[in-house]
Amino acid sequence: MKRLLILLFVLVGGTALTFAYDGTHQHMSPDEFRAKQKAYITEKADLTEAEADKFFPLYFELQNKKKEINDKAWKLMRKGKDDKMTDAQYEEIILQVYDLRIESDNLDKTYYAKYKKVLSPKKIFQVQRAESKFHREILKTAQQRKDGPPQQPQQQRGKK
Repeated sequence: MKRLLILLFVLVGGTALTFAYDGTHQHMSPDEFRAKQKAYITEKADLTEAEADKFFPLYFELQNKKKEINDKAWKLMRKGKDDKMTDAQYEEIILQVYDLRIESDNLDKTYYAKYKKVLSPKKIFQVQRAESKFHREILKTAQQRKDGPPQQPQQQRGKK
């Protein structure tokens, strides 16, 4: 049951990154994160300034709506920590989380139609790829920070 709830959270919370490691042992503010995300996506998706100016207000509007959905899912997931809950209550949480995932997916589809008014389908695809790469890089950097500096193999220590 816990694995299912964790899986549901991961799927729902994929776009909910609000803080990230920036290489200086500090967390970025949400505005700094968005600025880096915008710059990264603009570069990797090869967006013109005019395209970016039209696209990113829609993009961040969607992100805000999806964050609200993710926050609802988190709230539901926290309810599930109560060991005194019945199976019926757990089932209700799971069904509500599924409904929230569907709501999030429907938002993606709605915003795809809006995106097509300002970008070609190819550019939208490039944006989606860039977004995925950006999040992977952020997660990789955060993991490296958590693990600490890379260690030298044992036999190389002390040799120069």
